[in-house]
Amino acid sequence: MIYFESLPDAGTVVVNKYSSANVRFNDIPFIRRTLGVIFQDFKLLTDRSVFDNIALSLRIIGFKSADIRKRVLRVLTEVGLGHKRNRYPNELSGGEQQRVAIARALSNQPSLILADEPTGNVDTTAGKKIMDVLEEINQKGKTVITVTHDPDIAQRAHRILQITDGVVRDYNA
Repeated sequence: MIYFESLPDAGTVVVNKYSSANVRFNDIPFIRRTLGVIFQDFKLLTDRSVFDNIALSLRIIGFKSADIRKRVLRVLTEVGLGHKRNRYPNELSGGEQQRVAIARALSNQPSLILADEPTGNVDTTAGKKIMDVLEEINQKGKTVITVTHDPDIAQRAHRILQITDGVVRDYNA
């Protein structure tokens, strides 16, 4: 709902200046440009290099080539993959692919990062590294919302909300 993929049956979701109560369909792409989304299944394009997977989203929203290069190299360095920029997704481990997805999510300098089961398709060691990267991003001032079924991952959070049968429980309240 934060990504406006679906709207709530009751209540409202407010993201930046947009409310689900009166959001227009045409506004949704602009809302999404203010967010960074990390998908469980990476959603990398297999026919493009790591660099081009990240650069493509920036090209689509109109960044200049010089700015794209700087941003892509910066975010790849931030997630520890600057040396793999010319590799293709099938040449990377699952953990590395997920870190490319994190870099892509960071590339547009979003106000909020949404991570949907970011460790779901990787082994425990890679999962720990991914959560370390997300925690570091959070410590730099970004809000990171992680959706997980893994209690060990949830315990690393600063705040835990649990949704069960449509009811939200705040463990920090």
